[in-house]
Amino acid sequence: MTETRFHNLPDGRRIAFRHAPGTGPTLVFLPGYMSDMAGGKATAVFDWARAQGRACLLLDYSGCGESSGTFADGTLSRWREEVTTLIEAHCPGPVVLIGSSMGGWLMLLVALELQSRVAGLIGIAAAPDFTDWGFDAEQKALLASGETLFEDNPYGPEPTPTHAAFWQDGEWLRLLDSAITLDCPVRLLHGQADPDVPWQVSLRLAEALRSADVQVTLIKDGDHRLSRDADIALLLRTVAALG
Repeated sequence: MTETRFHNLPDGRRIAFRHAPGTGPTLVFLPGYMSDMAGGKATAVFDWARAQGRACLLLDYSGCGESSGTFADGTLSRWREEVTTLIEAHCPGPVVLIGSSMGGWLMLLVALELQSRVAGLIGIAAAPDFTDWGFDAEQKALLASGETLFEDNPYGPEPTPTHAAFWQDGEWLRLLDSAITLDCPVRLLHGQADPDVPWQVSLRLAEALRSADVQVTLIKDGDHRLSRDADIALLLRTVAALG
């Protein structure tokens, strides 16, 4: 087991990460909303990378997992800065970004900053622009007023919060309504039984990406997490084939 290390940012944020040195483009796994690097998919990618001698980076966003900070302070812009900082510090050469759910949105934002360093993207139920399509008019009005929205959480006992700062930041960073100027290979995996992120979002994303090398794989009985053994096997095959 590779030990957790910490990267200190100038403003005092202490970002937890695990890094395995190796060959090839570094695999960088970006967890979903309120998730962390201890999740099943992140761990599976890391273990596979170590077994194959591939370089890999996992991290916890500030306010998540073992990193310092408060989740309420988290935004896509803040977490994008953390991801790009750790890549610059610990990942020389090209990277393959793997983003799950919200991490799939963050993957795109990071790739737009890194551009030619990105050798490929893999989205797992990628959820770009969910601050737009994921909330109804009443919920958006609540968030626009500065209030925190709490929703039932099917994955845990506590309600899922959406903080006004996160929502507003996400609205500024929407991508699907214009061309996404990335040209690297992209692979998108999405379950058609996903109750959280409609699988059509991956089709919208495929259309918006400028790259001609985009493939969408739909798993008819797949849920949002895509964490069954067969789903993990598909993910690892996708990683191996991409590079």
